[in-house]
Amino acid sequence: MRYERPTTLKAAAQMLAKEKGQAFILAGGTDLLVRLRTGFIEPDLIVDIKGINGSKAIQKTATGFKIGAAVSGAELGEHAALKKAWPGVVEAANLIGSKQVQGRCTMSGNLCNASPAADSVPALVAAAAKAVIVGPKGKRTVAVEEIPVGPGKTSLKKGEIIESIVLPKRPPKSGDAYLRFIPRTEMDIAVVGVGVSLTLDGKGVVTKARVALGAVAPTVRLVPAAAKALIGTKMDKAALDAMAAACSAACSPIDDKRGTRDFRIKVAGVLARRAAVIARKRAGGK
Repeated sequence: MRYERPTTLKAAAQMLAKEKGQAFILAGGTDLLVRLRTGFIEPDLIVDIKGINGSKAIQKTATGFKIGAAVSGAELGEHAALKKAWPGVVEAANLIGSKQVQGRCTMSGNLCNASPAADSVPALVAAAAKAVIVGPKGKRTVAVEEIPVGPGKTSLKKGEIIESIVLPKRPPKSGDAYLRFIPRTEMDIAVVGVGVSLTLDGKGVVTKARVALGAVAPTVRLVPAAAKALIGTKMDKAALDAMAAACSAACSPIDDKRGTRDFRIKVAGVLARRAAVIARKRAGGK
């Protein structure tokens, strides 16, 4: 096994593109190293991207935030401006693993691991986040929901690397939230996860909304019908009931030891309602 630590994304992409065996990217390594040590994978090449300029940076720009691929969960939680603008995204990322894991894990890694139960992904999808991808054929930007295409599978082509995740600048009176259900009090995998992002007008009416569900389908699922149920309302009981029903209807989960199909469908609606109320409060609503 070869270990490489390039200093540019171009060099990293070339290494990955030329490798004929199994090649993996190392950012935080909280998933990769576990799979390696348990013998689940036998890499021919590991490309460590932490030495690439900008990979560990959080930049506030005129259009939002640009988060490097190797930024850890702990660094996200310590960035006051990001936390203020996107509290739901940060709280979702900060639910990944233990305090020790937080010092290593990354949102880009969580996205590329392509688990349907990834905590940060529903929040990113609700936030309309974009992934900036660099590869042998140049740079492209896609919606984060286009990256996972199934459990453990992504749409990334050979040689492609996520350079950064971009969160848009928020209008005034905006808020977001992420909630999940787990069997234990911490450090567990989501049985259901829900991200909600919304914007209010001066009268408290929802003008924009996005709702995303995790762990209830093969990939994180954006639910336009749930957002539609909120838009144009002050989130009264009828609107919240309609949103919860839309979320439950969008679920196509499996039964497993952590939760039955029927349980997940019901909990999706319950959590969506609670997350929407938190997001409204953060947006300045009542």
